[in-house]
Amino acid sequence: MTRPAAGPRSAAGPWDLSFLRVGAVVTGALAAVAVPVVGLLVGWPEALGVVLGAAITAAFFCLSGYAIAWAGKIDDSFTLPAALGAFMVKVLGFFALLQALPADGVPDRTATAWAVVAGALLWSGVQARWVWTRQLYYTTPPAPPAASPDQGVLRQPVEDPGQGRTGG
Repeated sequence: MTRPAAGPRSAAGPWDLSFLRVGAVVTGALAAVAVPVVGLLVGWPEALGVVLGAAITAAFFCLSGYAIAWAGKIDDSFTLPAALGAFMVKVLGFFALLQALPADGVPDRTATAWAVVAGALLWSGVQARWVWTRQLYYTTPPAPPAASPDQGVLRQPVEDPGQGRTGG
């Protein structure tokens, strides 16, 4: 089956990845608060795990965002396979990374895993807020109405002949 040469079939137009910057800033701010708190209360290997978990989460969400946007620029129907493929790569990479970390070493593997869970919830909240505060279209919005030839001409209101008269 061949596609017409009309170009990509994207209803949304260019992909907006501005949520990545917001997510990275929120992650950095939260990590800047969490790292010293975890370091002082629990220990510095755990604090390093928090740093690693925050970096992993930010990198993974950025990877997914760019993969989905790239697929969407080609064709909207490629976004779901790109999202699922990126998710599979991230899960396998994360499990491999956790297995490569020492069980009782620096950085703390458990703290890293929990930081990734917390970061994923944080990024999901950032994305949800980003979607809820944007005007997004599920289909291509209709074109604005064409300008009529008499547009911009002020018209006087037409009076009803029966109004404003007294007597008869």
